[in-house]
Amino acid sequence: MKNQIKALVAFLFLSGILNAQTNFSITGKLIDKDQKPGIGIQITLLQAKDNSIVKIEISDNDGNFSFSNLNENDYKLLVEDIGFKRYQSEIISLNAANPNRNLPPISLTTNDLNKLDEVVITKKKPFVENKIDRTVVNVDAFITAAGGDAMDILEKSPGISVDQNGTITFKGKSGVQVFIDDKPTYLSGAELEAYLKSLPASTLDKIELMTNPPAKYDAAGGAGIINIVSKRSKTKGFNGNLTSRVSQGKRSGNRQGLNFNYMNNKIRLFGNIGFAEQNPINDLFIFRKFKDNSGNATSLFYQNSFIDTKVQSKNARIGLDYYLSDKTTIGLGLSGILRNNNQNSDVRSEITDANSVLDSSIIAYNKQKQKFKNGGITLNFRHELDSLGQRLTVDVDYLKYDTAVKQTFNNYIYQPDNTLSSQDELKGDLPSDIDIYSLKSDYTLPMKNGSTFEAGYKVSYTKTDNIADYRDVINNEEIPNYATSNHFKYDEIINAAYVNFSTNYKRFSFQTGLRVENTESKGNQLGNIEQPASKFKRNYTNLFPTVYVQYKLDSIGDNSLVINYGRRINRPYFQDLNPFVSPLDRFTFYSGNPFLNPSFANNYELSYRYKSIFSTTLSYGASTDDIYETIEINDGIYYSRPGNIGKSEFFSLNASLQLELNKWWSTNIYNEVTHTRYKSKLYTEDLESSGTFWSININNSFKFQKGWSAELSGNYHTDIISAQFVILSRSSINIGVQKKILQDKATIKLSGNDIFYSNLNNGIIRNLQNTEANWRNKLDSRFVALTFTYSFGKSFAPKKQYDANGAESEKNRVKS
Repeated sequence: MKNQIKALVAFLFLSGILNAQTNFSITGKLIDKDQKPGIGIQITLLQAKDNSIVKIEISDNDGNFSFSNLNENDYKLLVEDIGFKRYQSEIISLNAANPNRNLPPISLTTNDLNKLDEVVITKKKPFVENKIDRTVVNVDAFITAAGGDAMDILEKSPGISVDQNGTITFKGKSGVQVFIDDKPTYLSGAELEAYLKSLPASTLDKIELMTNPPAKYDAAGGAGIINIVSKRSKTKGFNGNLTSRVSQGKRSGNRQGLNFNYMNNKIRLFGNIGFAEQNPINDLFIFRKFKDNSGNATSLFYQNSFIDTKVQSKNARIGLDYYLSDKTTIGLGLSGILRNNNQNSDVRSEITDANSVLDSSIIAYNKQKQKFKNGGITLNFRHELDSLGQRLTVDVDYLKYDTAVKQTFNNYIYQPDNTLSSQDELKGDLPSDIDIYSLKSDYTLPMKNGSTFEAGYKVSYTKTDNIADYRDVINNEEIPNYATSNHFKYDEIINAAYVNFSTNYKRFSFQTGLRVENTESKGNQLGNIEQPASKFKRNYTNLFPTVYVQYKLDSIGDNSLVINYGRRINRPYFQDLNPFVSPLDRFTFYSGNPFLNPSFANNYELSYRYKSIFSTTLSYGASTDDIYETIEINDGIYYSRPGNIGKSEFFSLNASLQLELNKWWSTNIYNEVTHTRYKSKLYTEDLESSGTFWSININNSFKFQKGWSAELSGNYHTDIISAQFVILSRSSINIGVQKKILQDKATIKLSGNDIFYSNLNNGIIRNLQNTEANWRNKLDSRFVALTFTYSFGKSFAPKKQYDANGAESEKNRVKS
């Protein structure tokens, strides 16, 4: 702890040394014809040479505004507000002689209120925006996702795909970390999928896709970071919206949500409450062919599972910001999720000889009841050290995950003549507790010539406690099954510090950073009277550099090149280290792997961009010890466990086109071609697989008169090679129509998802000893949804708010 305090004091001391630096700025004030301040009005800063947007600010309660951290250049101010006539300033020059311009008051002319209905000003967010270190997908650009959830948005985002286990891949790579408002979700696989489905899309603002995140982000995530940013109102008063959605596929579902915001001069209270009921189904078929050492078939295995699930989830989030002064803010945030998941599986399995002559059949009735609870508390502090943007932030986070799972497996084995030969019953009780504590502090220093220096420190502590208690039921008596029962504890401490520097020079923009992370972990499998206890400890320190360079090919900046590099780490998910062996059915078991090593990745990208219309990126990544799901067949039993893949590489070329075809039709087209390569020793086999796949996402938006709009979108990918797995091609076509009603305070939306029912999850498993295997999973992906949204309240002047981002990478590593 002493070293941690010293590190924090060191960078605070450094901030004092660097405090003398200055930068270019423009300040001013808006007034009306009565000399009253213009409150809550948008001011846009433009480059004088091409009228391109540099920054946007909102005037405060006194009508004041300020643009800081500017480059030496010529600028203009643009003021557009429905209550006033358009205003554009003369050229404002910033140079060494005049680095800080304080403008005289800008007097705005009031619009004729009787003619306001003749003026319609609409600014539609683009589907995709490209920045030097990330790609931004705007959620409001989706009509078909209205009333949906975060997973709906992700699946429609460029370069994102989700496999049969809920694992999210980004540009063909696994190991992506998912953040919510700069905070990790601490979840993975099916658990992360369920969590994202509990987050209403109406609460989301944008999706940030980062292949090489800046140094201020945790280094976890070999494939990069997906940061889901929530909506936050920036206006005073009380306002919010209500959302209600009903959907119908093979099963029905509904989702209700309330978002609210209240702000006055001293406080800001905001939050959301949601409730959802879903009834997803899976129709899963599995086939396995077993062979002898000569390659001749010896037996066949067929299994069909119909999985009927009922999910009820409740989520709430509330935050309070208190403005001690114009420069100091303290905040408190509370969040919670409750989810009940009841799953019934009817499974029929058949074992035949090589000629498909029935040997035996197994009927299984499996039940699982899961209760998931997540609670979190966040304390944050933000202090503006001066008017030029120098600031210090501190975040303290505590997160609690509590999962209780109860399982029942009933198996009935029949002979070919349909006589019952045996039956068995197994019960499981699997409680899991995870506690996460995090302290994080960041310092930002704007410097002259538009440069920015950042530094920060973070410490996180994670404690997990997992129990697997399995019992065989024999003659109505429960007898402990020590082969599958166990108790596993895991503790981890991560200390991290970073520095980051960004600047501009003529046509060049630079950003570079370095992050250092030390990880100390220990695991303890307590064992039982049959299973021996075991322990392990690890301690490792690593450096993670990032570099971004942007060059404008012309003086206006319409054409630019961007090159970036970053080093990343993938630490094992907490439960993946758990050595438990958990049955999924009589022939399939899941196991953790306490011997997993962290994986490391080096990612490179070169991009060309033309305005916001076209961009293309060439990517290369190389990883060692990547963590993937691996499959082993042993005596006809299928074991699924996480494993390290020795070496993996990917080469990718993508192109994005965003066009306004006319006033009522805009389109976004994303194409990607990726080649993947894997080489590793895997159980009894040598894994050496490679393949090339193509994917495309298209989103068409249509805007008509009288408040009508529509959307037609679709996606498709060819077969994807992913270590042992081949994810077969799939596609989806989605449509939606929307109408504004009640004087534009409400919208009603009708959407259809996967209308041709082509988004089927099929695949092949390779590199199995003397075994061929494949699966086909038909989900309830085709449905229609009707969504109603109503906005209420009044808005006045804005106030700056602080988005806390304390606990950053641990949340991605929990399975609920």
